Amino acid sequence: MNAEEKRLEESRERKVHWNRWGPYLSERQWGTVREDYSPYGTAWEFFPHDHARSRTYRWGEDGIMGISDRHQLVCFALAMWNGRDPILKERLFGLTGNEGNHGEDVKEYYFYLDSTPTHSYMKALYKYPQREFPYSGLVEENRRRNRSDFEYELLDTGAFEENRYFDIFTEYAKNGAEDILIKITAINRGPAEADLSILPTIWFRNTWSWGRDDYRPSLRAIQQLSIPKEYGVPGSGVIEIEHKTYGKRWLLCEGEPELLFTENETNARRLFGAENRTPYVKDGINDYVVRGNRQAVNPNKTGTKASALYRLRLAPGATATLRLRLIDQEPKIARMSAPRLVIGAAPKTELLGQNFDSVFAIRRKEADEFYAKRAPKGLSEDAKNVQRQAFAGLLWSKQFYHFDVSTWLNGDPAGPPPPESRKKGRNHEWTNLYNADVISMPDKWEYPWYAAWDLAFHCIPLAQIDPDFAKEQLTLLLREWYMHPNGQLPAYEWAFGDVNPPVHAWAAWRVYKIEKRIRGTADRVFLESAFHKLLLNFTWWVNRKDAEGMNIFQGGFLGLDNIGVFDRSAPLPTGGFLEQSDGTSWMGMYCLNMLAIALELASENPAYENVASKFFEHFVHIAQAMSDRGPEGIELWDNQDGFYYDALHLPNGDRHYLKVRSLVGLIPLLAVETFEQDIVDRLPGFKRRVQWFIENHPDVRKHMQTSQTSEKWLRGLLSLVDRGQLERVLRYLLDESEFLSPHGIRSISRFHKDNPYVLHVNGAEYRVDYEPAESSTGLFGGNSNWRGPVWFPINFLLIEALQKFHHFYGNSLTVELPTGSGRQASLWQAAAEVSRRLTRIFLRSAEGRRPVYGGLEKFQSDPHWRDFIYFHEYFHGDNGAGIGASHQTGWTGLVAKLIEQSGEGM
Repeated sequence: MNAEEKRLEESRERKVHWNRWGPYLSERQWGTVREDYSPYGTAWEFFPHDHARSRTYRWGEDGIMGISDRHQLVCFALAMWNGRDPILKERLFGLTGNEGNHGEDVKEYYFYLDSTPTHSYMKALYKYPQREFPYSGLVEENRRRNRSDFEYELLDTGAFEENRYFDIFTEYAKNGAEDILIKITAINRGPAEADLSILPTIWFRNTWSWGRDDYRPSLRAIQQLSIPKEYGVPGSGVIEIEHKTYGKRWLLCEGEPELLFTENETNARRLFGAENRTPYVKDGINDYVVRGNRQAVNPNKTGTKASALYRLRLAPGATATLRLRLIDQEPKIARMSAPRLVIGAAPKTELLGQNFDSVFAIRRKEADEFYAKRAPKGLSEDAKNVQRQAFAGLLWSKQFYHFDVSTWLNGDPAGPPPPESRKKGRNHEWTNLYNADVISMPDKWEYPWYAAWDLAFHCIPLAQIDPDFAKEQLTLLLREWYMHPNGQLPAYEWAFGDVNPPVHAWAAWRVYKIEKRIRGTADRVFLESAFHKLLLNFTWWVNRKDAEGMNIFQGGFLGLDNIGVFDRSAPLPTGGFLEQSDGTSWMGMYCLNMLAIALELASENPAYENVASKFFEHFVHIAQAMSDRGPEGIELWDNQDGFYYDALHLPNGDRHYLKVRSLVGLIPLLAVETFEQDIVDRLPGFKRRVQWFIENHPDVRKHMQTSQTSEKWLRGLLSLVDRGQLERVLRYLLDESEFLSPHGIRSISRFHKDNPYVLHVNGAEYRVDYEPAESSTGLFGGNSNWRGPVWFPINFLLIEALQKFHHFYGNSLTVELPTGSGRQASLWQAAAEVSRRLTRIFLRSAEGRRPVYGGLEKFQSDPHWRDFIYFHEYFHGDNGAGIGASHQTGWTGLVAKLIEQSGEGM
């Protein structure tokens, strides 16, 4: 067990709170639903970026490369100023959903480079232009462009011409759970000397202004701990932090920075023309540094927000390093050869001396040792770098998420009453929801709120490095203060009642097995607890999403945003409803996941045998409904095309296929599971019930297959698709002119590039084209596109499905890979090929180029850019270039798992 694994064990056993401090700050609190108190739910406009520097947040805090405690009471982050910007760079800038020609989009360059699971070591990079940041230019030019145009990015503005920018690295190393060392390294990449102000900032989340708790914590400068200049040794500024939850802490700032203090209070005068509650307000430090307003900060050096101002002037290529330390032991001045800042209780421990650098060296080495065990043998250094940055992105994307919907709806005692419209507005049915936890976010700028099905996928790579955190995340959404009383899981804050694909059971089962493999022991308590709550969620699905009680399910957009002909979450222009191939298939998969879990639990508790047989029978009914509707209507399987489609059910009873070849028709492959005879033989109650069901339902046999694995044992297969259907669908899946791109499986077949699907309804045209990049429609905000690009989550599930089919069929079933090539491959080989195509998105080719960066030459060739990886939301269906949210390491972090299981395959 290496050092980081020991820390994880200490954390799991609650011996040491290694995870009390971490990267739990959001990158964007403004423009969120939580901070929206408008009458009509206009979150972007109610709290814009321009307000963020001056206006107190109600539910959380944001910052750049920052950390906080796990309740986000005490926050630390960087602010910067290049001497030209109109405001301090305290938070990341981007376009709102209504400003961008392709929806919301962060317009900054920053990278998560490293993190251990306990955050004992972390490293990130922010690239800060030396020219004035083009805030208005980015907004105006993107507003001018339409959906057929590229986004206008920060590089396009010329902000980085001649390399006139600073690389600002921030590193954290924990000497102990409450002793955090901070190193900030600034490098001038430009050709000329340049000024840079860096302001490490510490502040409290405002919990005192809402009429619920008047306690106000405090920050103050400790003047007596300064070292006189005549000694010729580096001094330090010291800020004392006092909060009733944690007692006292101290922030030590090496050198002689100017300590600036203000209050985390709204500047009502600037924003609303009203009187301020306090003379010093949230943007006071901004006004002091940028405008030279000396009255904007507190001369008494006390407050609830404080910065250490370092004014630097860097020559071309020069580096400056700042060292700080956040500690829970009181410092004092001790005389050695000269005065030194030490721990009062341990006067030989110099806080900013040689010990500081040695702690960083040790923690970096420990991080290397930890990740060396998670990389397969023979992996290239480039692939190791990609995998490690994927893990880093996942770990840096933890965020304290606070949202009490009941309080939000009803308002605070010290605030104005909420508009009457809120009582029937967004999320009004979710008054049970109270969230105040550290949660894995898809992206802390573009999606600084959890999404149920995203989170399930996050947990797979997270389980590789921290199974306890992965289990904790899955458990959270099943708790009664998250899950609705009716059993629905909360989707995301914009509409908790939306419906995401039911992948939570799959994730729980996968995390359970990953932990068992890693640790050698299985956490049955976790699995059993999750199973009980998932029973409620399964029942909600059955009761709410099966319109006719025929085991054909709807569900709405089901996370696939604009994939359909219509907005699948809105009333259809035709009337009637959709019988959804994917909705029904997800439920088939859900049944099999629950069956697998029930069988595992039944191995030690026979009570679960009856539950297992229930899920077996329910799966068979779904399989029959998909393939044999009889007099009730058409199947979802089109035998003529050899593909699955949604069926449009009209008010007059007519049904028609919507013949779009998309992931909707591939998702039936995901409902597959294999079972070993020896497992069934050990469960006599389950075995008897299944035998009775098969004998009394002859049609069941076509949804079950068996194969001989040895003279004694049989292996069973349950699947929505039979062998013939599987082979026909795989011809599409593995055809490079259809779904198989050089970089994974497309969301819509390339067939529709020349053959768009067009439907005319009531004088309007509804059309689906193959669009491999950005969406040309405004459906679901237009900031994502499921009409051609490659998405990691469904690709990952398809890979897993191919592996399961191979486990049953073995080499008796081979396919052309790719279709039409004449080269035969097993389904295992096909799964590995798809996996490697996905991985190659991020790896350097023989020509030294990464597909993820497309035509961005700076990212492809500049030595200070080319090895920093963005894990985008989705990828171009033809060339693999990254599209959508640039930091959605969340489910794109699955690449770390793919590298582990399939290597790089260059």
